[in-house]
Amino acid sequence: MRGAVKVGASVRPHVAMFGLRFAAVTLHEAARMLVEAGADRRKGLVVTPNVDHLVIIHRDASARLVYQSASWVFADGMPIVWLSRVLHPPGVPERVTGSDLLPLVASQSAERGLRLFFCGGAAGVAERLVARLQEATPRMNIVGTYSPPLGFESDPDESARMVRRCNDARPDILFLGLGTPKQELWAYRHLSELNVGPILCFGGAFDLAAGLKARAPRWLRNAGLEWAWRLAYEPRRLWKRYLVQDVVFAVLAVKEAIRGRRRH
Repeated sequence: MRGAVKVGASVRPHVAMFGLRFAAVTLHEAARMLVEAGADRRKGLVVTPNVDHLVIIHRDASARLVYQSASWVFADGMPIVWLSRVLHPPGVPERVTGSDLLPLVASQSAERGLRLFFCGGAAGVAERLVARLQEATPRMNIVGTYSPPLGFESDPDESARMVRRCNDARPDILFLGLGTPKQELWAYRHLSELNVGPILCFGGAFDLAAGLKARAPRWLRNAGLEWAWRLAYEPRRLWKRYLVQDVVFAVLAVKEAIRGRRRH
């Protein structure tokens, strides 16, 4: 179903699929929305579901609740974009990924003097990411980085430390790169404690922005084949996700099409 959702003072179109409300906006419109939210310090979760994420939230009720509660939902995954155009034309105009949003939001934030905090990645990744961002945009206002240890999500003391570090820095925008669904679940659990603006759950975007991993060429991304590129580079880690688990998406897509037909 296609409709509109109010974001701040403006109304944005959305497409309802898989129990989520995808913002029907372009990448640059999405970045502008988040920068505006940061300037107003409007707190809320930002998620970018792809095929893998939809399979996760289908199987995990807790993760599904978090995604459904998010203030901003952008479609990261060409199959989702294509399906939206078939079921709810004109659908979502383009793919909006965390990997594209991170540098764009960060650079546009510099024009507004917004305070940015990066939490996530392995040791040293956030610092390397920041160095690359500031090399491109020297006026960027980075107020802190932190890389929590493995198991942070089940350690109350570590979670309290993370919240305290974020709040002490008073960021207008908080970037999380802790992996899906851990980052979304953690942010949701501590949302009331965090004194921040929008919380951007961008997972693997940290490694890409830091230059630690190569991204697929744009033509492959536009063809919906970025997964194949990633699989070729990390077959041992990703083969089961892409070749076994994500096959479930085909079933979910058929069910969504049937639901859409019944609604019409």
